[in-house]
Amino acid sequence: MASTSETGHSKNVANMDQLASFTLGYGPAYNPSKSSLKTESLVDLSKIAKNAINNVALAFPIYGNAIADRERSFKPLGILATRILNAIKASDTSSQVVENAKTLVRKIQGRRATPKKTPDEKKTLEAKGIQTVEISASQMSFNGRLESLDKLIKLLATLPMYTPNESELKIDALIALYTNLQRKNEAVVSAIPPLSNARLIRNNILYMEKTGLVDTAMDAKAYIKSLYGATSPEYRQVSGLAFKSLIN
Repeated sequence: MASTSETGHSKNVANMDQLASFTLGYGPAYNPSKSSLKTESLVDLSKIAKNAINNVALAFPIYGNAIADRERSFKPLGILATRILNAIKASDTSSQVVENAKTLVRKIQGRRATPKKTPDEKKTLEAKGIQTVEISASQMSFNGRLESLDKLIKLLATLPMYTPNESELKIDALIALYTNLQRKNEAVVSAIPPLSNARLIRNNILYMEKTGLVDTAMDAKAYIKSLYGATSPEYRQVSGLAFKSLIN
């Protein structure tokens, strides 16, 4: 389903088509001195805007599919990290190695080392003169999770006692998993610029000050008002055509 804003872009263009159609019906009487307000210019601008909106619509599914694919691929990672940690604990390794692994697993899973304080707890501490500064974002970014997974795999490679029987926990399998997740993340990164650029072009065409579709349409309406008068049937035809700035 299209978002309200995406629908709004198309509505602006549809209203421009309606406006251009009305100006065509006025015949030779509609003769603005500004070339951008002439009927053929309004029609051309509408066509360009439609193409820009379509380019966004073409780029968005590629981005959306990449996002969904990455989400699906990363979803089992938290449980797998817990299994890796348990396999380390079950091996003959030092407590320090276990603690190091725990830290990496927390980052992979996005958990905090200590629970986040509630607003009431913060107020109690502040009343005692203790300022609380908490680091947000438990490194949940996909780049951060990948980095932590890479570090965990490298840690496992230094542990000769880490020899799990489960194929998915073996180091070769984890390296393959890391490579696959990296590809999923890179697919999202690659899909961002085309969508962002398409939106930028669309926004410039529709909403650029003075030359964009919205401002041009408003100027055309103002010309019709000056030409026929505010109470004229001609102006009543176009006065209800709304043109809104919807930059996103």
